[in-house]
Amino acid sequence: MTGFTREDTPVAMEGDGLDFRMQEAGGDMTVSFMHLPQGADMAPALKGLEGDLCQCPHWGYVLKGRLRMRTASGDEFYEGGQAYYWGPGHAPEALEDTDLVEFSPTAEFNAVIDHVKAQAG
Repeated sequence: MTGFTREDTPVAMEGDGLDFRMQEAGGDMTVSFMHLPQGADMAPALKGLEGDLCQCPHWGYVLKGRLRMRTASGDEFYEGGQAYYWGPGHAPEALEDTDLVEFSPTAEFNAVIDHVKAQAG
């Protein structure tokens, strides 16, 4: 068994206020800690995935902030204090500075992260 803190989790991506850290947690799951600055919109980085949306499911908790989750069936909104499940087919946009902690299936999540990094150049 292992515990995780944001500070001890390796940085996977950062820049322009984004701080994204992830580590395999066991059980084929990955834990991630994310800070999305206000205005961060992941939709452009997801272009080219099925439906131009993230296809990895995530379970997590919004520590603070507010975001809009675009889905094929419409927008959903989440804010600090809410736990969530995001099924495949979503693209987040931070409406305020937002901090999240989430758990995702490792293989699916790595495929999305690899795509996002390739989009960033």
